[in-house]
Amino acid sequence: MDTSNHRPSPHIAILMGTYNGEAYLSEQLDSIEQQHYHHWTLHVSDDSPTPGTQKLLKAYQQRWGATKLVIYQGKQQGFATNFMSLVRNTAIHSHYYAFADQDDRWHPEKLQRAVEQLALEEPNQPLLYTARTRLVDEQGQPTGYSALHTRPPAFQNALVQNIASGNTMVFNQAARDYLMRSPHGEDTGLHDWWCYLLVSGCGGRVIYDSTPSLDYRQHDHNLIGMKRGLKSLLSRFTHLWQGGHREQIERNLNALADHQDWLTPQHYACYQRYRDSRSGSPRQRLAGLWQARVYRQTWQGNLAMLVAALLNKG
Repeated sequence: MDTSNHRPSPHIAILMGTYNGEAYLSEQLDSIEQQHYHHWTLHVSDDSPTPGTQKLLKAYQQRWGATKLVIYQGKQQGFATNFMSLVRNTAIHSHYYAFADQDDRWHPEKLQRAVEQLALEEPNQPLLYTARTRLVDEQGQPTGYSALHTRPPAFQNALVQNIASGNTMVFNQAARDYLMRSPHGEDTGLHDWWCYLLVSGCGGRVIYDSTPSLDYRQHDHNLIGMKRGLKSLLSRFTHLWQGGHREQIERNLNALADHQDWLTPQHYACYQRYRDSRSGSPRQRLAGLWQARVYRQTWQGNLAMLVAALLNKG
């Protein structure tokens, strides 16, 4: 980080939710300790019903110091509640806030890349940084990369698709203010999608970094994994056909309904057109999608969205 102007580096509060994380947590904590960017504090909310994770965290806390690693008792109400409890914790103060999963492995430049890109933007507007990831197996061996998104992040995309992985997110205080003022996030089920949707909807700037800066570990105990391959396509089609994707979007829209006055005029019109498109005849549903200008990142995704609208499954 360039400190030639002698201004202090912005502080980052790292927000980590843990749950029975002993298997991979040490590797993640070590990768955080090895960051090139040093001006951070790690805040951990532990939901574990057994003491193993707390014991491991306290060992690192003893080594790092209680001001570098702060531990909270989680509410044991699921991962979204666990992360959002940290967002809303008024004892935590910082310039930027970064979500962290317990089983990933951060590349040394992760925080520095995020801060450098966020620093280029107007600081008083809500800012949200997200990035691509490298996928690794249980042993930490690379297996590929998450999808490369070529269309810009935007509210019109956030209404129908989440491209902002929580484990890559870094956001500023202006974005956090919106998240704290809203009672939602836990009830939507996917706190990262809610962050993308709310920040983009209120006129914030969402930055997508195509360079991966963390290893996203794929294993049987992932609460949410990066599904790939033929089995993944079949799983997603089944999820779509059973209405799971439609239910998720409905939760997002219901939460957003409480904050219509926060949306920019353009985004308010888009929200209303998209919500209206979810009812009526197949022709009306397709026309509503076109008028709302919503989009997914790939032509396959957009085709699936159109088919889902025709079948009233999207």
